[in-house]
Amino acid sequence: METKTTCPYCGTGCGVIAEHDGAQITGVRGDPDHPANKGRLCTKGATLHFTVSPDTLPLRALRPELRTAKGEQRQAVTWDKALDHAARRFADVIKTHGPDAVAFYISGQLLTEDYYVFNKLVKGLIGTNNIDSNSRLCMSSAVTGYKATLGSDAQPCAYEDIALADCLFITGSNTAYAHPIVFRQIEDARKANPDLKLIVADPRRTDTAEAADLYLPLLPGTDVALYHAMLHVMLWDGLCDMDYIAAHTEGFDALRDTVRDFTPAVAAQICGLPEADIVTAARWLGALSKNAISLWCQGLNQSAQGTHNNAALIHLHLATGKIGKPGCGPFSLTGQPNAMGGRETGGMANLLSAHRDLANAEHRAEVARFWGVDDVPAKPGLTAVELFNAVGEGKIKALWIACTNPAQSLPESDKVKAALAACDFVVVQEAARHTDTTAYADLLLPAAAWGEKSGTVTNSERRITRLQAAIPFRGESRPDWRIAADFALVLGKHLGKKSLAEKMFPYATTEEVFNEHRETTRGRDLDITGLSYALLEKEGPQQWPFPEGASQGKVRLYEDGVFATASGRARFVNMRPAPTAETPSARQPFRLTTGRLRDQWHGMSRTGTVARLYNHAPEPLLEMHPDDVYRRGLEDGGLAQVHNKRGRFVARVKATAAIRSGQAFMPMHWGGQFMRGGGVNTLTMPKFDPTSKQPELKHAAVAIEKFEAQWRIVALFRAPAGAGADTLALHAALQPWLDQCDHATLTLSGREEPVLVFQGWMKQEGWSNEQLTAFDNQLGLDDAHALRFMDKKRNISKRARIENGLLLGVRLAGETKAKDWLTEIMAHGDLPADLRRWLLAPVEQPPSGSKTRGKVICNCFDVSEDEILADYSTGLDLAGLQEKRKCGTSCGSCLPELKRLAATAKSAA
Repeated sequence: METKTTCPYCGTGCGVIAEHDGAQITGVRGDPDHPANKGRLCTKGATLHFTVSPDTLPLRALRPELRTAKGEQRQAVTWDKALDHAARRFADVIKTHGPDAVAFYISGQLLTEDYYVFNKLVKGLIGTNNIDSNSRLCMSSAVTGYKATLGSDAQPCAYEDIALADCLFITGSNTAYAHPIVFRQIEDARKANPDLKLIVADPRRTDTAEAADLYLPLLPGTDVALYHAMLHVMLWDGLCDMDYIAAHTEGFDALRDTVRDFTPAVAAQICGLPEADIVTAARWLGALSKNAISLWCQGLNQSAQGTHNNAALIHLHLATGKIGKPGCGPFSLTGQPNAMGGRETGGMANLLSAHRDLANAEHRAEVARFWGVDDVPAKPGLTAVELFNAVGEGKIKALWIACTNPAQSLPESDKVKAALAACDFVVVQEAARHTDTTAYADLLLPAAAWGEKSGTVTNSERRITRLQAAIPFRGESRPDWRIAADFALVLGKHLGKKSLAEKMFPYATTEEVFNEHRETTRGRDLDITGLSYALLEKEGPQQWPFPEGASQGKVRLYEDGVFATASGRARFVNMRPAPTAETPSARQPFRLTTGRLRDQWHGMSRTGTVARLYNHAPEPLLEMHPDDVYRRGLEDGGLAQVHNKRGRFVARVKATAAIRSGQAFMPMHWGGQFMRGGGVNTLTMPKFDPTSKQPELKHAAVAIEKFEAQWRIVALFRAPAGAGADTLALHAALQPWLDQCDHATLTLSGREEPVLVFQGWMKQEGWSNEQLTAFDNQLGLDDAHALRFMDKKRNISKRARIENGLLLGVRLAGETKAKDWLTEIMAHGDLPADLRRWLLAPVEQPPSGSKTRGKVICNCFDVSEDEILADYSTGLDLAGLQEKRKCGTSCGSCLPELKRLAATAKSAA
């Protein structure tokens, strides 16, 4: 059987066809009829079925669990008891301290219907605006940038415009990794139009930057200076459309006076760029009679000047009239799968349904009438960072977290964990049982996962897709909207609002929720009164606005030059560049930036269960320039400690010229499930943009020092074929052992069968015999038949377990040279007889003469970097390589790297 749904990862919104037997999803493929991806999927989307396989059940939240005192273990309870307990606790707080003493923190990964019910529960029934979303960390600066300039949170372009552009400007986005299917469209457009120019601005030379015709390696936080200088050039060269500016905009004169000072020479000093490259970028983007699109993501948004970053970029389109036309416009690439749906339903602390503003009394009255309540409170709610600060200060007594992992994703995460630990009552509504945040849950409520949910989502181009459940809910899990509605009914009883709650939350199906949300949009800029589940199922995904009576949605906005402002004119916002929230100093000389990996997603609660998605990036790595590695006395592959006043983490160093000297880069995905401590967000800044309230997660000043380790331990484990659930269960069970080391990582490897990889380092002495014994017990290496080696004098101890010709477990302590090739052997199954006697030997390569394969580049066909380089060295070009190995011919996520390796091989020849 097959069911159409969507991918739950980035905001591209790819259509997915789930193949299943009614009980289990057995495979996925891209939906060729979905306009967002036309059948393509990236590595993450193509492995979705593995995230809901029976192997993952040990990591799922499958029944409500409750503890009535901090420090106790949670115990399984019925749904009735769970919801009644939660309602009593929330009602007691509301009666004693007022509604603003409770808060809800939800997610851009919820469906639109989920978002709508939560928003109505909090702002309508409870009477507080303390509901915010992790979209605050993702897209809120894009929202305020659009509203400041265009008047509405409405992305004006469509994916089809990419193919119609003559110039693409990607800034603050590693699109090749963060939005791979969008990047495939860019590659298609360049192939069809060899004259199309691609400009990429990024502090790091990413795979996206490698593909550029012009790469601008600007210094972190200097975006506004760059865009001002580009506008300066456009004015000087006569590239601005003065007639368009006069007819459709306001505020240009003041901005023109400001950018007069930002010559390319001045900006070159600020941004660390060649003056000529700034001029070239401006001329390409502003070229008369040419179409141009800008694409951006978190590099602009996650900044204490995020609103200004967005507005300054949008200015370039307004000044040249490149908006509201085919192939033109400022295109914000949404980070999460339904961040747009959350914004549409008003599911944030400062918003109301259908793009209404909380600060607008008329808007509040409209929503109150629609919901049948006396009023919606006027006091703005607490946004993400403010909310968790209030939790830490004891002002929030009861907190509800749904479908997100703030203990890992918020800045200054150690402070967030302390706040969660001290909060009187914490509810976590989650599909995954072992996130950093669930450890703090007094009540854990099991939510439905991808493939089990039904509703709608909106992607980056304003396109709404209907997705349907393919398989039943696992265990006792429920859909998110149902949990919120059920809680509302019980809470209403405890608040003395039973009748009101029953009138507000009468829903039996998601369609009833959608229909109510749809009605709130009537007459608004995102009017979708012409849509229905039936239409979406028959005609496929549709863009908004789609008002009643329309035959199709609107592809692009502002074609008539009329904008969603009081005057109908777009606005130029006068601003001057500002530095990053934290600047390097003698004590903290490095600029640490963060970003995404190609094959992982957010806190890895989903992708982290799929072994093959680690093969491209097997462990946390800190990228540094080779000169800095040398000056600091570090080693490529060695350990470094990164710290500032907010926290610390340790990671292995990767020397790369892709990053400037004085900078470092660490992916944001690795949290407490996978490494000791909370990863990079222990160090990031809580300071936020004053308008969007989005924190500066992208940049922090840090010190970096060598981490000296005297003792190391490695453990490898895989279950027999078909028992991968045992490996994933052990992954969860071993997480407490991370804290038994001064530094440690816990990851997966392999392909068909997952291999668990534990690595630990100690500064001084290693573990005691008691610790090693307990650790071996968990690994199943305490069996009398296990192979053993011990050298007490050198503090070396090793064990291995072989069963039916398979190497199922290894523990190396004190000497670990064989870790890589042993991992490969375990991943590939059978143990060659000639290698058995070498299992516990101190050798870095298998003695058979073969070598380890190196990093996997193509996950679809399991092709490694060493294999690719070897093929290129024989004279094969990319086409020949693809014919031989098939790499890059499926999802295409590895194509940028294949092209880069081809250039590397050519230069080495």
